[in-house]
Amino acid sequence: MSLKSACEALGISRSGQYRKERQRRSLDKDGGVVKKLKELRLLHPFWGYRRMTAWLNHREGLVVNQKRVYRLMRENGLVVEQVRHKAVRSFQRGKPKATRPNQYWGIDMTKFILGSSGWCYLVVVLDWYTKEIVGWELSLRAKTSEWKEALDRALCRKFPCGVRGQGLNLISDNGSQPTSVAFMTETAGLDINQIFCSYDNPRGNAETERVIRTIKEELLWLNEFGSFEEAEARIGAWIEEDYNRLYVHSVLGYLSPEEFTQQWAQTQEATSAGAQI
Repeated sequence: MSLKSACEALGISRSGQYRKERQRRSLDKDGGVVKKLKELRLLHPFWGYRRMTAWLNHREGLVVNQKRVYRLMRENGLVVEQVRHKAVRSFQRGKPKATRPNQYWGIDMTKFILGSSGWCYLVVVLDWYTKEIVGWELSLRAKTSEWKEALDRALCRKFPCGVRGQGLNLISDNGSQPTSVAFMTETAGLDINQIFCSYDNPRGNAETERVIRTIKEELLWLNEFGSFEEAEARIGAWIEEDYNRLYVHSVLGYLSPEEFTQQWAQTQEATSAGAQI
């Protein structure tokens, strides 16, 4: 029996039945998206609906828009609560803006508790243009040598033929490590221009501080490491696989640092080829 005949026999509205059927199909479709959102919330508890949408579109192949994702997250208690602070209006000094890779790097350090070993220190070097973590070092100490090792890793990775004459700038705070004689002597010898943030300018090294916050939210706060070796291995895997290769950045058009770097290189090659014609 057709739906039309059934509705006439029962004396009910056919349009109402069609509406209920559309709602049922919509709920079935939403169920798969909600399941995926719940899985992502367990892995990334600090992600908002915009990054969730970008991940579903770019990594999961699901065609969904931000309004739908926000609605489903709200209905299922998955929306991240925002902490709103009262704005404090004050003069803020400007900061450099990178226009190409390997022009401005930021370096900074964070620490976390490692079981019975006590504090563990992670130094990170970030390319401000591509958002790629180009170097890092993990240690049970917070000395200048660890900062130098993180920088050396980055230089070997991005400047295998030498950094002198490449116009690299390194931005940091005024901590004891980057302002030490040993560190400043090394950067000067390598022709790296050091830029120090002023004490009253929290925006000075904001890009690097933001990626360190991401490391905390995505990895350090969600895991307990049984040993230094485990922490080092998992941090390294997260940086290379989860962050540099896959992490979607809104400022990069929801590309990962690796994808954005490849896109930039292809654009440069196309521009160069066009200029030679």
